[in-house]
Amino acid sequence: MSVVTNTTTIGAIDAPSRRNTELMMMVFAIAISVFAYANVGLAIDGSLPSGMFGYGAGLILLGGVAHLVVRKFAPYADPLLLPLATLLNGLGLVLIWRLDQSPRLIQRAEYLYGSYSPDAPKQLLYSAIGVALFVAVLIVLKDHRILQRYTYISMVAALILLVIPMFFPAVNGAKIWISLGSFTIQPGEFAKILIAVFFSGYLMVKRDALALASRRFMGMYLPRGRDLGPIITIWALSILILVFETDLGTSLLFFGLFVVMLYVATERTSWIVFGLLMSAAGAVGVASFEPHVQERVNAWLEPFSKATMAQSDQIAQSLMSFGSGGTLGTGLGQGHSDLIMFAANADFILSTVGEELGLAGMMAVLLIYGLIVERGVRTALAARDPFGKLLAIGLSGAFAIQVFVVAGGVMGLIPLSGMTMPFLAYGGSSVLANWALIAILIRISDTARRPAPAPAPTSDAEMTQVVRP
Repeated sequence: MSVVTNTTTIGAIDAPSRRNTELMMMVFAIAISVFAYANVGLAIDGSLPSGMFGYGAGLILLGGVAHLVVRKFAPYADPLLLPLATLLNGLGLVLIWRLDQSPRLIQRAEYLYGSYSPDAPKQLLYSAIGVALFVAVLIVLKDHRILQRYTYISMVAALILLVIPMFFPAVNGAKIWISLGSFTIQPGEFAKILIAVFFSGYLMVKRDALALASRRFMGMYLPRGRDLGPIITIWALSILILVFETDLGTSLLFFGLFVVMLYVATERTSWIVFGLLMSAAGAVGVASFEPHVQERVNAWLEPFSKATMAQSDQIAQSLMSFGSGGTLGTGLGQGHSDLIMFAANADFILSTVGEELGLAGMMAVLLIYGLIVERGVRTALAARDPFGKLLAIGLSGAFAIQVFVVAGGVMGLIPLSGMTMPFLAYGGSSVLANWALIAILIRISDTARRPAPAPAPTSDAEMTQVVRP
């Protein structure tokens, strides 16, 4: 018997939104953060911290608002990105508050500045502003493909943000800050998002020329001379940043991001080889004459030498913190990473994780970062448009490179960069920029996971039949 069951065999796939899964993960992330906060208080003075309920209420409010906005404006977004970012932000607040209780740091601040002001309340304010920026991006940016229209405007804006700090005084040997009275901002954190937008738009147009128009030499495909122009320009800019601003971290991030996106767009291994060779040549060349970079390299090669210890013992203290932590750590609130003193809650906050949570805690924190990168790559694979694929890879790559550069610096794998660990470290610029980055990834994932629209009925639809036995 033959039955006509439908006029077409293609229909919309009603994919689950996974918003309830996200809600449960958010509750889990906030519960872990509040538990860690209570744990630090009990370890320090044997009682629950007086601000624990206010801290928990603040996290619930911020997480709840972010979740409701995602549920309303990006209902098919990846359900893990927001809980993972909330967990890192919550743990960062706990670690900063834990270091605020250090008598050594309080005494140092009172000696240098005459008074002491804790950083945890300021970081909670920065987190609130970061979530507000996250909400604004999701509401305003209805479709990530709109960003493709602003490819070259993004490049100009990124270059302006990178160049402006040259005209301001150096802070701790690096010109990466804009200071206007009590207001300070690190524009390089926002420039990485604009650079990812520019590279995505540029490679959309040039990737075929870069992938196909090349010559084979010693087993590698060499790009043509005129196609080498952009990478030579980017390499030169990264070196200039390193020379004039002595900003090793931004330079590595800037150049590494471009090489990663070139490799993804063209699938040519030769770009990776060129990138590593040019990056190594530039870094060695600059380190041979730039004093601040030389100090960073010498501190990396010989952290316990008399010459290094005479200038700064931060690297040595950081390495000893990791060694003291062992496998399971000393316990939250029971370590001595505050001996690092300056920037203990910023550039070196991972040292507190390594000492008080041990190797197991470090692996857990790095796994959370790895999951964010993995969800970004998964979003790129699922994206239906080339620009979205490249942008998701670019943002995920920038996030991964920053985590590697910071973690490698404090653990002695590479020279110290001066960048901050996303979400964990103290600093408003980093928190705001990374919440914006997560918002764009969520917007791309919403578009990628959104069900395809049902096909419009055609005039020959009645001719299509499904025959069942």
